[in-house]
Amino acid sequence: MSLFPGNAPAAPHRHDWYWAIARYEKPSLRRAVWQILTTLIPYLLFWLAMVALMRSGYPYGIVLLLAVPGALFLVRLFILFHDCTHGSLFASKRANTVFGYVSGILTFTAFEKWRAGHWTHHGTVADLDRRGRGDVWTMTKEEFLKASGGQRLAYRLYRNPFIMFGIGPLFSFLVYQRFYPKGASKRERMSIYITDFAVLAIFVLAGVGIGIRNYLLIQLPMLYLAGITGFWLFYVQHQFKGVYWSRHEEWDRMKAALEGSSTYLLPPVLRWFTGNIGYHSAHHVRPLIPNYNLRAAHEAAPDLRAVKPLTIRASLHSLWLRLWDEAEGKLIGYRAAKAR
Repeated sequence: MSLFPGNAPAAPHRHDWYWAIARYEKPSLRRAVWQILTTLIPYLLFWLAMVALMRSGYPYGIVLLLAVPGALFLVRLFILFHDCTHGSLFASKRANTVFGYVSGILTFTAFEKWRAGHWTHHGTVADLDRRGRGDVWTMTKEEFLKASGGQRLAYRLYRNPFIMFGIGPLFSFLVYQRFYPKGASKRERMSIYITDFAVLAIFVLAGVGIGIRNYLLIQLPMLYLAGITGFWLFYVQHQFKGVYWSRHEEWDRMKAALEGSSTYLLPPVLRWFTGNIGYHSAHHVRPLIPNYNLRAAHEAAPDLRAVKPLTIRASLHSLWLRLWDEAEGKLIGYRAAKAR
C-alpha cells in the first residue's frame, strides 16, 4: 500500500526517507518461518501443559498461571495473522492467505473480514468524516453534547474501561467475529463461514478428547487475556494526548500516519511478544513492512524518530480522553466537554 497516490510523494524533499525505507518491505522467508515456529510451538506446548495439569488433578489456580504466557504467545500469533492480512509476512500471496486463515482460526478471527476492516482503518485513520469501521468509536465534543440521553449512555458504556476491556475482548472474538457486516463481500462471508466451521470443529473435537468443560477452562482465559492485551494496544495506538484528527478536506495522509498513530515504548520482552507493533507510526507509514523489520525502519527514518514516544505511564492517561474537541484540536474528557 503506497502512502501517496501516483508515483511521487506529496512533498518529495521532506519525505525522501519514505522511499528510502521501502527496502524494509521485503519479506524474509527464513524469519517468517522462524517466527511461526517460535510462536505456534510454545503456544501449543502451554496448551498441552494445561491439559496435563488438569488431568493430573492440580488445582485450577496453578493451571491458570500457565494461561498468562500462553496468552502472550496468542497475542504474538495474532500479530503474525495481522501481517498476513497486509500480505507482508511472506512474499507469496498464497502463503499469506493460507497461514492467515490458519492463524485466524486459532485466534477466532475471520481472515477476509478482518483484512477488509483493517485496510479501511488504514485508509481512514484520523479522518473525522470517515469514522466507523476498524476503529475505536470516537465522538466529537459537539456530537456528544447534541446527542440524546440514550446515545450518550451508549457512548459512555462503550468507552467505559471495564466494559471495553472487560467485556469487549470476549464479545469481539466469540460473538462479533462470527457474523459478517452489512455489505460484506462474498469473500468476506465465505471467510467467516470457514472460520466458524473450523472453530466449531475444534470445539467438538476438544469436547470429545478432553471434555468441553476442560476445553473452555483452558481456552477462554488465554483468549480473554490475549484479547485484553490486543484491545489495549489498538486503543493506545490512536487514542492518546497529542493525537492528530482532521476533517476530510484538510486530512493529510502522512500526518495521519505520523501523528495519528503512536510510537509506544515497551520493554524488550513485550516488544517481542507484540511483534514491534508499538512502532505504529512506522506501520501506518509503510503498512507492507513485516513486523520483524518495523524497528529497523523506525530507526532509519528521521521523521519517525522525531515522533514523541508514548510511555506506558502516559498511555494510562488515555483512558480519560473520550471526546475530540475540534476547536482545541485535541482529545478531552467528559468533564472538560461540559465545562467548555
